[in-house]
Amino acid sequence: MADADLVTVIRQTAKVQSKTLMEAARKQHGQLMAKAASAKSKEAKARFKLMAKSTMEHATATAKRLRNSAENAADSYARAVKKALDVPAKKPAKAKED
Repeated sequence: MADADLVTVIRQTAKVQSKTLMEAARKQHGQLMAKAASAKSKEAKARFKLMAKSTMEHATATAKRLRNSAENAADSYARAVKKALDVPAKKPAKAKED
């Protein structure tokens, strides 16, 4: 069943992209926290910590939207295929000969 395979591919692709996005966000979060730890002033330390927190919040929201979009696309495709299979094929009308 080809439609089930495509639905699975859509969901797996979104899962992989989401994981990649979160890994990159964690890496950047770590870099920003390291800069915060080595910052000299209190303001710079607070700014780096805020940037690190904001990075994770934005990445989490983006990953969630990505997963939701993929779920919607996969579900929509599955419904369209099911609907197409339920509709009987129309036979072409025969031309009348006079």
